Amino acid sequence: MRILLVDDNKTNLSLLTKLVEKLPGCESVAFSKPEEVLISAPRLDFDIAIIDFQMPVYNGIELLTELLCFERHRDKPVVFVTADTDTATRMAALNAGAIDFLTKPVNPLEFQARVRNLVALVEARNKLADKAEWLRTEVDKAVAELRAREKEIIDRLTIAASYKDCETACHTRRVRLYSEAIARSYGMDAALCSDIRLASPMHDIGKVAIPDAVLLKNGKLTDDEFTVMQGHTVVGFDILRESKSGLLQLAAEIASSHHERWDGQGYPFGLSGDDIPISGRIVAIADNFDALTTVRPYKEAWSVERAVAHIRDNAGTQFDPGCVSAFETALPALLAVMEKDRAAANNQDPVHARFHSVAATEACRSTADGTGVQNTMQVA
Repeated sequence: MRILLVDDNKTNLSLLTKLVEKLPGCESVAFSKPEEVLISAPRLDFDIAIIDFQMPVYNGIELLTELLCFERHRDKPVVFVTADTDTATRMAALNAGAIDFLTKPVNPLEFQARVRNLVALVEARNKLADKAEWLRTEVDKAVAELRAREKEIIDRLTIAASYKDCETACHTRRVRLYSEAIARSYGMDAALCSDIRLASPMHDIGKVAIPDAVLLKNGKLTDDEFTVMQGHTVVGFDILRESKSGLLQLAAEIASSHHERWDGQGYPFGLSGDDIPISGRIVAIADNFDALTTVRPYKEAWSVERAVAHIRDNAGTQFDPGCVSAFETALPALLAVMEKDRAAANNQDPVHARFHSVAATEACRSTADGTGVQNTMQVA
């Protein structure tokens, strides 16, 4: 325990130094000039300060005031040594931050008793601070472990949802990265952008409940089949909404809202404008952009320019105009993801490369059948 001693009287300073060094585990850091304390203050290391009240150049209060300007010294207990016994002096010292007084001439037994008590107080406080830091570390560790488990659950459910088609995972990976990039451009904080990246792959989890005859149909859906397909949003919401995980609750929100339209003509609830969760509005654009720019058995991929023009033209009707603006800002990041994904696909074996995303297939089927882009966007 390091005890700072400041007294311009060298006899008093010598006495205090000897008394400190008789205490177990204590060492003195002695100064006879307060200005030298301030010169050393930025790197000075002490646990308790004992300061003479009356000194030249700087008195005790002035010295303490200067010391408290340094963050590292603000919580250190300070004792003033003074021959003054008047109330005004003591109040001034207390107001400056002192916690105790010693009256001159210093009684050695009283001094050692006071310092022992302060040492015990500082040690208890340090242990409490160490415990608090340990608790913070343990909480951070537990949160990180919980987060890792949540991410693993989402990854496993995403794998399950894409089991019918080995390329669906590629679609969900692109949507994940597109969504995060748009969220960042929208101005969301980093934590929420990360959450959207983790939760967005669950947007089509409800398709596990859609019959293969509808989900994998290579042609235009009938009205009844289209109604069945629309049900994947509600199913996805039902699968996820009971979770106590905030991340899975966000995934439930995305699953139920990524087919809503800004003008209220979407499904399943016909929400419009700001009533649609922002997460769903962002994923809607990411999902549709991927659907439009991906090759399908019955159509070529749209050019980026054509897909961007379509999304821009539908700002204010199908899409949130603010999210469209963020999408345009994020476009370089989206193109980088697209190029990286295509480069990886070129390295796949020919059999694997023939598989295509179920989600994007359903998204583009209506376009291939000549029924218009609007229906295309409703099943992406």
